[in-house]
Amino acid sequence: MGVENDPEKAAFLREIAEEVRDETESNSEQVAAILYRVSDIYDESEDTTPQDIYLNMKYILNVKEQGGIKRRQ
Repeated sequence: MGVENDPEKAAFLREIAEEVRDETESNSEQVAAILYRVSDIYDESEDTTPQDIYLNMKYILNVKEQGGIKRRQ
């Protein structure tokens, strides 16, 4: 099952992501990031699949849950 390019749907999802990002709730940036990544499915200039987005978001949420990426100094 493929996803057709739909610039209007991509723009709509990105608009919602911007509105959500402006919220003051702690998870709003995460939700906005998820919406923005999902919009990439419908953008013909992006080369991604639903599976790519799922795996990417799963990784990001796991890192966040663990307290972030620890950087060596």
